[in-house]
Amino acid sequence: MEQLQRVGEVARHFRETKLSTLKPPQEFFDHRQLSRPGNMNEATSRITYNTRHFSGNYLLVILILAAYAMLTNPLLLIALAFLAGGFAAINKFAPEPVQVGSQTITQKHLYIGLFVIGLPLLWLASPVSTFFWLVGSSAILILGHACLMEPGPESEYQGVEGV
Repeated sequence: MEQLQRVGEVARHFRETKLSTLKPPQEFFDHRQLSRPGNMNEATSRITYNTRHFSGNYLLVILILAAYAMLTNPLLLIALAFLAGGFAAINKFAPEPVQVGSQTITQKHLYIGLFVIGLPLLWLASPVSTFFWLVGSSAILILGHACLMEPGPESEYQGVEGV
């Protein structure tokens, strides 16, 4: 019960901090603000400004790409569900050793069995290549968008404070 409350607090904090910075789609996809940067300094300053300005949108892009990667790699989804479900089932249904005939099966034996089946299954699902695909595709989309989007007029005044 306490863990469930902690998960709720983390979700609420995430929603308040990260998702509250979401910009509307009209601003995020404003094609009138697209232009090629003149030089590397301009590209760098655009990337710096836009990654802060659109941080919530970029996080959403990463989450959508991660969901896509999971759905297009069903073996990875099965392997992760098997491992997570196995951990949950062992913790819930087998906290104490169980006597089966002359053998005593402990949690340690069950975890070893889970790893013997789950880790090769996870290895076959190639999570490393999925991770690098996610990193690469996110970087290309986010850096491309941040580099091509001209900062709005409010960026000129971001360092100026009111008198």
